[in-house]
Amino acid sequence: MAPRDPELPGLLLRTERDTLIPLLRARPEEDFARPTALPGWTVRHVLAHCGAALTRVVENRFGEGVFSPESNDRDIAERAGWPLARVIDEVERGMTEAGPVIAKAGGALDALALGEWIHAGDVRDAFGAPGAYDGECLPYALALLGRRARERSSVCLQADLDDMDEPLLLGPPAGDAPPARYIGDAPTLIRLYAGRPVTGKRYELAGATERELNVFG
Repeated sequence: MAPRDPELPGLLLRTERDTLIPLLRARPEEDFARPTALPGWTVRHVLAHCGAALTRVVENRFGEGVFSPESNDRDIAERAGWPLARVIDEVERGMTEAGPVIAKAGGALDALALGEWIHAGDVRDAFGAPGAYDGECLPYALALLGRRARERSSVCLQADLDDMDEPLLLGPPAGDAPPARYIGDAPTLIRLYAGRPVTGKRYELAGATERELNVFG
């Protein structure tokens, strides 16, 4: 596995910020009530969660149970009365300022940056906008996913991606056993590892189940 690049999470967040925030500011307010791939969460809920998580990072506000489902629900409820513009402003600030804090955390917060990018994909997907789990940030996201899968997955997987020349190896070493194999596009691979729906997506997966790949469940 390549050495950790401490600047990568911040680069991912800032690059995604530059396309996501203008998209959000251009959408009518009713679009933020659209459901997302996360059961019970609208686009606004996802953004409120993202802003809260990033603010905790920037302000170094962690405590027992932080990022638990109960904590996430409280963060979302706290922002329910905010104007939409304030919710978006918090996300923008967090994506701008969280990078240096994550860089100094020694890898403990790298997955949070990846999760924020995945949530941006959830928003794009709900809007029907292009670039969900894809786009300019994809190489950065795949690099962070490689580290996350190595730490959290029990499956060694060779991913033969439509849009990459070389196969991507994810998860722990397989030893003498052959790795599981994925054939398809990179955004669908992201969906699988993030536990997002893949209905209607074309791919092949052998030697592992979709559930086994989820590293955020």
